[in-house]
Amino acid sequence: MGKLYVAGFGPGGYEHMTEKCIQVIQEADVVTGYTTYVEILKEYFPDKQYLATPMMQEVKRCRMAVEEAVKDQTVVMVSSGDSGIYGMAGIIYQVAEEMGAEIEIETVPGVTAASAAASVLGAPLMHDFAVISLSDLMTPLDLIWKRVDCAGQGDLIVCLYNPKSKKRTAYVEKASEILMQYRKPETPAGIVRNAGRKDETSQITTLEKLKDAQIDMFSIVIIGNSQTYVSKGRMITPRGYSVQQ
Repeated sequence: MGKLYVAGFGPGGYEHMTEKCIQVIQEADVVTGYTTYVEILKEYFPDKQYLATPMMQEVKRCRMAVEEAVKDQTVVMVSSGDSGIYGMAGIIYQVAEEMGAEIEIETVPGVTAASAAASVLGAPLMHDFAVISLSDLMTPLDLIWKRVDCAGQGDLIVCLYNPKSKKRTAYVEKASEILMQYRKPETPAGIVRNAGRKDETSQITTLEKLKDAQIDMFSIVIIGNSQTYVSKGRMITPRGYSVQQ
């Protein structure tokens, strides 16, 4: 029986890949994935056989991976971050079931963008938080704004994935406006671009000033809750422990 791993390789740097992820890639007959991710992995695993598809061909990519596994091969479908968080794990299970494929599937977790970005900014995710994608390709926009509003009502730290693209230029501003109904304009907000990669950059601003910040699809935005503060250039959200002696 063929084996199909769905592996998250983290932000992109080798040092952030888990031992399990490295192992399954090294032992695989075929590595499949989004073209950009495959190019990242070729630097570290140049001798592997790769099959890739561009953006918007996720179903085709999954079918290709399942077809290779059906040949009694060991296949790895790679995702950046964690394969089960906005990754390929769910669609792989759906496609394999639809194809009636008799293969074994295993999900390999990885360091997701939220935790990678948080480590750069300091300690902003130390209390309850919500991860919300601002991409409306798969989710109705009204539902996205409802989720942002609910996170604001609950005083949750908010981590925004896919915050801005060439077409979606005002979504971060809209999310900020919703959250400012529930928290102060000076609430700390952090932006990390290419978290965990060679050209990583970061900045800390405020909820009110997010609309003027440099943000794109390679950015992760973390907006603090009512207790989050900035000290020595780091965002910190108290967990609630008493640190007084």
